[in-house]
Amino acid sequence: MDKYVYEQLGEYHYNCDTCPTRCDGISKLQYQFGNDSAFSEKYETALIGHINRQNLCYAQKSTTPGYPDLEIFNQHPIELRECVGFIEVKVQQRTFMTVRHRLPQANLYPSETVALNQSDLLRYFEIKNKTNLPLYLVWILLNRPCVLGTHSLRFFHQEADVLAGVYGSYTDKRRFRRRSGEGDIVDGVHKGVVVNYHFSLKELIPGLPFGLSDVV
Repeated sequence: MDKYVYEQLGEYHYNCDTCPTRCDGISKLQYQFGNDSAFSEKYETALIGHINRQNLCYAQKSTTPGYPDLEIFNQHPIELRECVGFIEVKVQQRTFMTVRHRLPQANLYPSETVALNQSDLLRYFEIKNKTNLPLYLVWILLNRPCVLGTHSLRFFHQEADVLAGVYGSYTDKRRFRRRSGEGDIVDGVHKGVVVNYHFSLKELIPGLPFGLSDVV
């Protein structure tokens, strides 16, 4: 049983003012792209193993530049396998504590908010239209005990077409540009995410797509 009590005001909406483990929400302007990338890679690799152990489909890292992280294949013999969809993995560690102030028309509260790079999001919309294959974004939620409860992580997912509908409804109201910080520049190239787009957990589906179990 969770030793802390979180005041719930709505679906995935918790009162941050009374939270016993309040997220700091302080931006230190130190975005270590290399560290973040390695951290995400660890979870991608673990998710591939988790998917393949279930024998419902076969996952591998994408071989096409710019495509989502994982390619999903049917479970025919290897010589007959066909790609049946894609999964993009987003590891959500931080909570956007100032979302009500920064994005007042977004209809979002900190505890329900997740994000991703806007340019990636728009590229996935294009890939979905090009391939006409299911393309899911999967968020792995960490460090948000009000939502996680006794779990160390939770999966949430949604199909690109559904997210495109949300994007069309809110457009720039959910877009936020942060300042560049230390670690964004790698070998003279700006690689850190600066423009993020935001969604609510209420707009996502708990668990994993393709009928996969989320019990890790």
